[in-house]
Amino acid sequence: MHANSRAINRKLKVGTAMVLITVLSACGGGGGGGLFASRNNTVPLEELDPQIIFEQAERELEIGDPDDAAALFIEIERLYPYSEWASRGLIMAAFAYHEDEDYENARIAAQRYLDFYPGQEDAAYAQYLMALSYYDQIDQVGRDQGVTFQALQALRLVIEGYPDSEYAQDAILRFDLAFDHLAGKEMEIGRYYLRREHYTAAINRFRVVVEEFQTTSQTPEALLRLVEAYLALGLTDEAQTAGAILGYNFQSSPFYDDAFRTLTGQNLSPEAAGEGWLRDVWRQTVRGEWL
Repeated sequence: MHANSRAINRKLKVGTAMVLITVLSACGGGGGGGLFASRNNTVPLEELDPQIIFEQAERELEIGDPDDAAALFIEIERLYPYSEWASRGLIMAAFAYHEDEDYENARIAAQRYLDFYPGQEDAAYAQYLMALSYYDQIDQVGRDQGVTFQALQALRLVIEGYPDSEYAQDAILRFDLAFDHLAGKEMEIGRYYLRREHYTAAINRFRVVVEEFQTTSQTPEALLRLVEAYLALGLTDEAQTAGAILGYNFQSSPFYDDAFRTLTGQNLSPEAAGEGWLRDVWRQTVRGEWL
């Protein structure tokens, strides 16, 4: 369902005081716990206890309707502000919005929780949901990497702000994946330029990977492509130095095998030569300051 359609439906369902929900009540059963059955009674939300609304919202989640669930969770805060149920409803609303892939409202609800309840135990989860709301959009944004940077920033807040929480380790993993994603986009553009023989533009992209994303899985290929691009320009010193860095750090990589064959095929070897930015990377490498 389109986001605007969801918003309109939500307003129709819970935007007024006369919203009606089904009330479930316990009915007796012999000898054991009570069974819950629908009585199909409907009453305005304002007349219901917050726990009843909360449980109804949970049922909406269980039946796969996070849109309605989020709307009900949000109503709890409106009807019972500053109560324990208000904070519980708000964090669950953030979760339900995220389940509904309504990432903007998930962030709004999570940020509101952080603003009003920063000291409560679910604050770490609210920040984690904020990060997820960006992270889960990374593959939906094409070449626009702004959301990836936002995901990295939000994940860092989880890692640094809540290092002992149960979400910190997962945030570290997702941070590394998002960081690798950025490097991968640089590689994608660099390969595009390389195929079209725009060697200087390609080198600029591969250089970004080597200098700014050297801890990612993209670095070995970036060094190989630098070997190829520099050789195409006749810059053998830079090509050899790129090969030397690749061999020093990733000798078992198939990218090094390709670079070695490419260099030796032109009677060159992977060794540091000349000066320039790659020679600086080489010095950092042998001093243990790179990677």
